[in-house]
Amino acid sequence: MQVTSNFESEPRGQKVVRRLKTIPPIMIGLVLVTALLPLLLIGAILVDLFRAITQRKPAMALRLVAFLWIYLATDTLGLITLFALWLLSGFGSNRKMMLNSTWRFQQLWVRVLLGSVKLLFGLRIIDEGAECLTPGPVIVLIRHASIVDNLLPSALVAARERVRLRYVLKRELLSEPCLNVAGQRLPNYFVRRDTGEEIERERIGQLASGMGSEDGFLLYPEGTRFTAERRQRALEKIGERDPQRAARLEPIEYMLPPKVGGLLAVLEQAPEADVVLMIHQGFDGLRLISDIWGGALVGRVINVRFTRVPHDQIPPARDDQVAWLDELWLEADRWVAMKATEG
Repeated sequence: MQVTSNFESEPRGQKVVRRLKTIPPIMIGLVLVTALLPLLLIGAILVDLFRAITQRKPAMALRLVAFLWIYLATDTLGLITLFALWLLSGFGSNRKMMLNSTWRFQQLWVRVLLGSVKLLFGLRIIDEGAECLTPGPVIVLIRHASIVDNLLPSALVAARERVRLRYVLKRELLSEPCLNVAGQRLPNYFVRRDTGEEIERERIGQLASGMGSEDGFLLYPEGTRFTAERRQRALEKIGERDPQRAARLEPIEYMLPPKVGGLLAVLEQAPEADVVLMIHQGFDGLRLISDIWGGALVGRVINVRFTRVPHDQIPPARDDQVAWLDELWLEADRWVAMKATEG
């Protein structure tokens, strides 16, 4: 496997300023929350009792206080670990050692966070077909429905199946300190929304090149979390450019129409990669923190399905690839609808 880091260079000054803004609040927050934890827990219990009596809501305040402490502790220990890995690799001079150890750290970090969510909220994840993820290279296309489903690929694909995913993520996520440090060491791309579509597609394509049998590429074709309003706006926008495609996608109900530019660039740069569709159902209606506060996450069952399409079954022509992706997405939408009905 070829070991590479984030191909996009960023001025060192920008990294330093961002980390000075985001890392101290995490560490200071851990100290404050730990010191105030007895009071916070008592307050949370009182809030939960009041909500249970007046609104019949599950105990959310206690769960959220516990998760806040776990998150702050995990991030603080994670940042210390990442700094130690940098020192042990000769201040980053042993690039292969630093990248491999950072990748292993990333999987542990995600497992702790997702494991905490599962434990605190009684979440169950049932998946099928994960054996199709290996060998690589694979292009993993995942549905985006919630603020929580970002943890699924790292937990189910990277950590469990040992696929070294390359991520395309929105740049705003660099405000998360551990993701900032680890994510910029590894081969990922953080999308700049104001760069221009052509440049973005080129950079996404570059990230996909050179993948080997242990590698995968993760892409969110929807681009953002689903809402019915966003679905309608997306169809209207497509209809202005391509009425035939908009009519083809009109039956879609639970997902947003897929954006094709990034995937087409990836298929061009990684023609030997198979495509794995990672579709999940159960996180619907969890778009905002307020949805979680309302108790909607408690006791959820999350269904995940993996299906693999060999690269020789993907049409070579651009227009045919768009039609192929649309049909793949429509079939996934039908599966989500079926699972939602069963639930």
